[in-house]
Amino acid sequence: MTSMLRPAVLETRDIPFGRPWITDAERGAVTDVLCRDTLTHGPECAAFEQEFSDFLGEGAHSVATSSCMAALHLACVHFGIGAGDEVIVPAQTHTATVHAVEWVGARPVFVDCDRLTGNLTAQEIAAAVTPRTKAILLVHFLGVPCDMQAILQVANRHGLRVIEDCALALGARIDGRHVGLFGDAGCFSFYPVKHMTTGEGGMFVSRHSQAAAAVRAMRAFGVDRSNGYDVPTLGLNYRMSEISAALGRVQLRRLPESLRRRAQNFAALRHGLLAIGKLDVLGTSDPAFRSSHYCLVAVLHADAPPRNDVLARLKAQGVGTSVYYPQPVPRLSYYRRKYGYEAMRYPQAERISDRGVALPTGWHLSPDDVEYIVRAARRAVEETAA
Repeated sequence: MTSMLRPAVLETRDIPFGRPWITDAERGAVTDVLCRDTLTHGPECAAFEQEFSDFLGEGAHSVATSSCMAALHLACVHFGIGAGDEVIVPAQTHTATVHAVEWVGARPVFVDCDRLTGNLTAQEIAAAVTPRTKAILLVHFLGVPCDMQAILQVANRHGLRVIEDCALALGARIDGRHVGLFGDAGCFSFYPVKHMTTGEGGMFVSRHSQAAAAVRAMRAFGVDRSNGYDVPTLGLNYRMSEISAALGRVQLRRLPESLRRRAQNFAALRHGLLAIGKLDVLGTSDPAFRSSHYCLVAVLHADAPPRNDVLARLKAQGVGTSVYYPQPVPRLSYYRRKYGYEAMRYPQAERISDRGVALPTGWHLSPDDVEYIVRAARRAVEETAA
């Protein structure tokens, strides 16, 4: 009697793309706030702002907000950007970056990104400047710092404001200086799967104390309580709650460990993936530029299997993935209808959107998980190609 060979069963795991790192310390901090009477405009928010400034480094003035987009919107309003102005923005970013420009009535001018980093370059920015340009709203894509020295030279030459979208860049530095402290303002995100979370929230940061003070008032209706009660300027309601701030304070204390794990996971994942071939990994090798390693984006070569096939096979093996971002912003329906779209203008943004696979690097990965992801990626690339 002959035995029948059974097909090999592939190992599968459940590895999410991102997971908030919540412990009893966070739960306790939130419970403490709920046992008090003050749930907003309280000491937790003020302490969180100071501790965040301390983490960023000398010269930082921080204002907690309800989201990163709120911080971006406040920045645009504060710096007087409005109708008739143009703001240079990356074609490859989250739509929130550009929405902030739209909401103040200015025109976004989309610029393609660098092939290796996904960031705006000084050369591309300079080519997009017109007499109507008021500001540059750049993004440190995936946490890889932009070349701020070169970009600031362009900005200074033309008298432009510089707003840094640091939503994925908490922990990213250039020669030791934290991103967000080079331009006129930096805006950070505390969404659940970011480097740290407040549940939902953001932070406006500026080297200019007067800008921070003005934005602090604007985020809370524009109210001035310094001499009684007055509203000298138009404001919004973009405050952060005491609950969110308490959560953020605990998360901030664990941030160095989270960043260390991300860097370690990124390095191991990058090494394994490049050995597969048929893909590039976005990033920089310049030792002066320290990434926050938010995630790893592998961009498939033209001769690799279709990106969506690779995503499907990774999902079947239990590997959580994402796409940063599914469309270049000017290709999204709203912006396409309003401004039109010329594909030839954004070849690198299209390449990243159409061929990019984002893989996790977060605190929740063990070294064994990283090895598994590499094996799963190899199968996804090689078997879909068969």
